Amino acid sequence: MKIVRLYTGTDNESHFEEIDVEFDFRGHMEVSKLEPAHGILFRRAPATHLSDFHTAPRRQYVITLSGQVEIETGDGTIRRFGPGDVMLAEDTTGRGHITRVVGGQPRHYAFIPLK
Repeated sequence: MKIVRLYTGTDNESHFEEIDVEFDFRGHMEVSKLEPAHGILFRRAPATHLSDFHTAPRRQYVITLSGQVEIETGDGTIRRFGPGDVMLAEDTTGRGHITRVVGGQPRHYAFIPLK
């Protein structure tokens, strides 16, 4: 399974990369490693939501539950995320990224802050 990592590069700009989630067999199924987390937070953003450049407040998983969002990095790269997409936000320094809800519908999403 691939997820998208958003991180700060040596140029102080945010960048995307795809990373693989590794699974191990346990019994009759495969599971990933357990990552320590602080909890979960649900959020709803209106269809018109736009946040100019900002950093992630902490390392966290962001899972889109409904709606769509575009994340734009400083070099102009744009990635679109929809229901079921997982992003690991690690750009806690630098200029950050732009977030805009697209598609004319509100976005529901979950944050899972990591320890």
